[in-house]
Amino acid sequence: MAKLKDQIARWNLSTKRGAAPPALEPATTEAQAQPHAVEAPTSPAPAINTKASPGVDYYATKMKLHQKLLTRIDLNSIESLTPEQLRNELGVLLIALIEEEAIPLNDRERTRLVADLKNEIMGLGPLEPLLADPTISEIMVNGYQNVYIEKNGCIELTDIRFNDDAHLMKIIDKIVSHVGRRIDESSPMVDARLPDGARVNAIIPPLALDGPVLTIRRFSVVPLRMIDIIQKNTLTPAMAELLSALVKVKCNIIISGGTGTGKTTLLNILSSYIPSSERIVTIEDTAELQLQQDHVIRLETRQPNIEGKGEITMRALVKNSLRMRPDRIVLGEVRGTEVIDMLQAMNTGHEGSLTTIHSNSPRHALSRLENLVGMGGITLPSKALRQLISSSIHFIVQITRQDDGSRKIISIQEITGMEGDVITTQEIFCYKRTGTNPDGSVEGVFSATGVRPRVSEKVRTYGIGLSVGMFDSGTND
Repeated sequence: MAKLKDQIARWNLSTKRGAAPPALEPATTEAQAQPHAVEAPTSPAPAINTKASPGVDYYATKMKLHQKLLTRIDLNSIESLTPEQLRNELGVLLIALIEEEAIPLNDRERTRLVADLKNEIMGLGPLEPLLADPTISEIMVNGYQNVYIEKNGCIELTDIRFNDDAHLMKIIDKIVSHVGRRIDESSPMVDARLPDGARVNAIIPPLALDGPVLTIRRFSVVPLRMIDIIQKNTLTPAMAELLSALVKVKCNIIISGGTGTGKTTLLNILSSYIPSSERIVTIEDTAELQLQQDHVIRLETRQPNIEGKGEITMRALVKNSLRMRPDRIVLGEVRGTEVIDMLQAMNTGHEGSLTTIHSNSPRHALSRLENLVGMGGITLPSKALRQLISSSIHFIVQITRQDDGSRKIISIQEITGMEGDVITTQEIFCYKRTGTNPDGSVEGVFSATGVRPRVSEKVRTYGIGLSVGMFDSGTND
């Protein structure tokens, strides 16, 4: 509750900018015996008005009550109350304040106003109803008036809004301060995460021209399993059988795809097939993976401080992880100079490593790996670099997001080596789009290409039996 107390204190000051902060009302003697976080108004309350008034400005009324509520809160008593007790106390005070102000609201509006103001104090304000909905995977706030969500793979506009840009800024500050980060004009971008693991990105003016922008990417409370994405028709059982076997026999796999295609979700699912007896090190910019094994070390990069110092990069963590005796290294995403250390690790005894990369095709993923090495200032002949890539990575899994919001694994390719200066691959499974249904859903067919992967013999030596005929051309089971 100490963080909540500090937040309320800051909000108290911000509501009276340019003036002295309001004096806190001391707790009464009775409150000291049984602490209360809030004090009820002393004036008698008029009768409850249950009729709705079209002339009431909801947001102006909420702001007014919010400011009065902050002046009535006894900060010294907050720490002694549980969150549930505090919510109850706030509810009592808010009802009394509504009656004191004689605000003409009906029961539904009164209930909504009380709930919204509780969320302002206890949670993230207007975002709380969206965060409570498990079917929402993304929340996108484009300025205080426009809040979009992604639900079942489709983006839609909501009727949620903030009071103004200052209100949105307070919510953003509340989020980032909980993880020890800051956002202001001198540092107008920030990455953070919510207590439930949701990833948060915020960018504010002067970089965002139309007001603060907040993006929250959420993940399932219960991590998805392979059976779940099979049921969603992301891949076939045969493709799932092959991928699980590849992880078990320590193949190095890169998951390739664009933004929002489900790369991290698939990475999390594949990591579940790593034997629990192995030591796993995960490295991410913002912790998102939800590995279920016990022997997992989670590392996260650190942004530079206001003086530009203290940054810990992905590359530094990859280098350090090699000294931690990992059996597997799981890299959330390769996007910079850490690529060369990752390739060397994959090629020098850390087989079975997994990572993701932003690209639109398996061939583009290979090109991007080369470009990332070059961006790191490392000069290698093209052929030598491609030989390193071809010997380090065994499979590329390409995943896309279709027009209807569904995710599909459209290609599983095995890297087979080099022919001259070119990295050679062979496609094992593919997905071809065939049309669009009247309801907008995408039609398509999964199929095997008829090519049996070279790694199938290695899979057999591990005692894993693959289904007969799963690689036969045209197979789509």
